[in-house]
Formats: sequence, structure tokens, C-alpha cells
Amino acid sequence: MQNPFQNGDNNEGPNGLPVPPNYATVKNENGDVRIAKVGFSWTVLWFNLIVPIFRGDWYNLLCMVGIEMGVLFGIYSLPTNNMVSYAMSVASVAFNLVWAGLYNLMYFRHLFNRGFKPATDRSKELLTRVGYLPKAMR
Repeated sequence: MQNPFQNGDNNEGPNGLPVPPNYATVKNENGDVRIAKVGFSWTVLWFNLIVPIFRGDWYNLLCMVGIEMGVLFGIYSLPTNNMVSYAMSVASVAFNLVWAGLYNLMYFRHLFNRGFKPATDRSKELLTRVGYLPKAMR
């Protein structure tokens, strides 16, 4: 199969298939492999809390829901209905942008806490360059 990406050294996918340059591959001791994008998550921007459900990322789902519920309960304590509806709209957009910017970092950090390590030198370099890899693993 011809590699559709510019550099030919990223055949980290299943059965040696190439992965895009902004994706990293991590593996644990049992041989479980996870491939995920590094950087801004457009899927989280559009689908918000559905993404961690499909990834089976229950820890980050509960963190996201807990933070959103805490803020939204605080908004509901505002004195007037006009303020509540405006604040809910602003909070919804703000949470979508915040989670889209942070989710992939949160996902990789949780995988590292569960014993996953970069599968290849290319993934390790990418994760180090963007600051996802903890200093203890560098």
C-alpha cells in the first residue's frame, strides 16, 4: 500500500498501516494499542461528551461532567431568568471550546497514568514536542 502521508516512517497503525503525522501511537505492557490525534479535537468541539463515551474514557467523561455540572449549578443560582439563559449559552460555547482544546491532552495523560508508553520514537518525539509526555517519561 502506498503511504498517503509525506514521510514514509509512520507505519504505526494496525498491520503496519500509516497514520497521519499529527497522530501518536501508545502501547501498554499487555500489547493494547491506542492511536489518537495530538492537538485540538474537532470531534469534541462538535460532539462534546459523546467522544469519551466512544473511546471508553470514563475517567475523563466523569471529570468533564463534574466540572460542567458544578458550573451550571452555580449559574442556576443567578437571580434572574434573563441572566440564567444568557449565562447558559455563554457557558455552553465556552465549555465546548475548552474541552476541544484540552481533551486530547487529558486523554493521553490518563493513558500514561494507566501504564501506556509511546510505541515509537516518532510518537515519543511528537508527544514531547507538544508537551503531552510527562517529564518522568522523557
